[in-house]
Amino acid sequence: MLDHEYTTKDVFRKNFFKNWRKEMTHEERTVITSLSKCNFNEINEYFKTKTEERKNMSKEEKLKIKHENESVVKAYGFCLMDGHREKIGNFKIEPPGLFRGRGDHPKQGMLKRRVQPEDVIINCSKGGNIPQPPAGHRWKEIRHDNKVTWLCSWTENIQGQVKYIMLNGEKDWQKYEMARNLKGVVDKIRSQYREDWKSKEMRIRQRAVALYFIDKLALRAGNEKEEGETADTVGCCSLRVEHIKLHPELDGQEFMVEFDFLGKDSIRYYNKVSVEKRVFKNLQLFMENKQPGDDLFDRLNTAILNKHLQELMDGLTAKVFRTYNASVTLQQQLKELTNPEDNMAAKILSYNRANRAVAILCNHQRAAPKTFEKSMANLQTKIDSKREQVLLTRREVKSAKADYKVRRDEKSRKAVETKRKALERTEEQLMKLEVQATDKEENKQIALGTSKLNYLDPRISVAWCKKWGVPVEKVYNKTQRDKFAWAIDMAEADYEF
Repeated sequence: MLDHEYTTKDVFRKNFFKNWRKEMTHEERTVITSLSKCNFNEINEYFKTKTEERKNMSKEEKLKIKHENESVVKAYGFCLMDGHREKIGNFKIEPPGLFRGRGDHPKQGMLKRRVQPEDVIINCSKGGNIPQPPAGHRWKEIRHDNKVTWLCSWTENIQGQVKYIMLNGEKDWQKYEMARNLKGVVDKIRSQYREDWKSKEMRIRQRAVALYFIDKLALRAGNEKEEGETADTVGCCSLRVEHIKLHPELDGQEFMVEFDFLGKDSIRYYNKVSVEKRVFKNLQLFMENKQPGDDLFDRLNTAILNKHLQELMDGLTAKVFRTYNASVTLQQQLKELTNPEDNMAAKILSYNRANRAVAILCNHQRAAPKTFEKSMANLQTKIDSKREQVLLTRREVKSAKADYKVRRDEKSRKAVETKRKALERTEEQLMKLEVQATDKEENKQIALGTSKLNYLDPRISVAWCKKWGVPVEKVYNKTQRDKFAWAIDMAEADYEF
C-alpha cells in the first residue's frame, strides 16, 4: 500500500488518520498526533518479505495450498437449489483494509471494517441445514425468503451499501434477459418520448429529455444521496445548469450540447454531442431564468423516472437501458470490425476495439498506468528487434533462392522452403507485437473490464469466439470464464442479442 500513489493524496491521508485515531487508546492518541511523523516501513517490509516467501514456495508447498483452497470451495462454494448443486459466485467476504474507491473519491483512506457474523443475514430454506456461525458468534438474522436470489447479505461501513452473496450465474442471466426484453419495446418507448418533447406539461418534457439522454448517451439516472455524504457526483436526473453548455453550432455540427460533470466514483464525464433540434430547444427552455447551481430537471427525480420506466416495462430501470445499448453496440461493432481473413491477433484487436466503443459509451475511464511509458518502450524495443529479424530472414530467403537457382538439387530446394516458413513465422510474430502495441496505446485510458463484466451480454462474446474460431481464453480470463460459465455452455455461434 505504501508504494501506491493513493497514500500521497491529502484526502486519503486525512481520512486514514482520522479513522486510525478512533481505533487508538487514549494514551496512543496522546502520543500519535501527526501522520507525517509515523513510519510504517517496518510493517511494509514484513509484508514484502511474506510476499517473497510465497513466491519462493516449493512446488509441494504450492500444491498443498491449492488442495486446501479446493477443499474450502468444495465445503462452502456450492448450495442446493431446487435439488441441484449450484455454484456460489463470491462466497468469501472481503477482508478489512483501506478504502480506495475510484477517481478522487472523498472517502478514500477510510477503514473498511472486518465483517463479523453478527453483521450477516443468512437466507436459506425452512427446515434446511442452517450454516453454523464461528464458535462464540451468532448470525444477525436467519431468513427464508424465496422471492430473492441472494444467500446472505451485510451492510459495509464506508458507503452504507448492502452487499450480497449470490449464485454464480443466475443474476447475470436474469439481467441480460431483461435487457433483451427491452429490445421488443424500445422502438415504442423512443417514439413515445419523442412525442413527449412536445407535451404541454413541463414535467413530461423534462422526463422525456432525460430519458433520451439515458438512452442515447447511456447516462446513469443519478441516485439521490444525503448532503455531505459523498462527492458532488451527479447523474442524469440530478444534472445542474452548470453541467451543460448549449452551442447552436460547434465543430461543424448543429445543436451541440457540451456535458461536463463528475459521475459515479468521481469520474469526470466530458462529452460534446449533437442532439435533435427539439431536445436542444427544450434544454434552452429548461435553463431559462435559472442560476448555474439550479437543477436542470427541476420537476424530475429518480423516483419519478423509475416509476415511469416501470410503467413502460416491468422491471425496467435506467441500468437496463445501459446494458441494452452496451450489448447492442458490442454486437454491431463486432459485425463491422471483424474481418474473416484476419489472423488471431488482428481478430482480438477487433474485439478489443468493439469493447472500447462500449467503454467510451459508458464513460469507463482510467488513468494511464504508471508503468505505461516504460512498458511501451520495452514493447517498441521488441518490435524494432523483430523488424531487424524479418529483414535478416528476408535476405536469407533471397540468398537460399539464388543458391537453388545454381544448384537445382533437393537440399537447396528444402533450404528455400525452410527459410520461407521461418520468414512467415517471424512476420507473424512482428504483426502480433505491432497489434499488441496498437491495442495498448488505444486503451491506455479506457477501462475495458468494467463493461465486459457488468454491461455486455457474455453470450455475444462467446458466440463471436465460436463463429471465428477464437479461443474463449483470449477474451475472458479464468475468473471471468468461471463467472460466465453459463454463457459459455449456452451460447452457440449464431446467438443474437
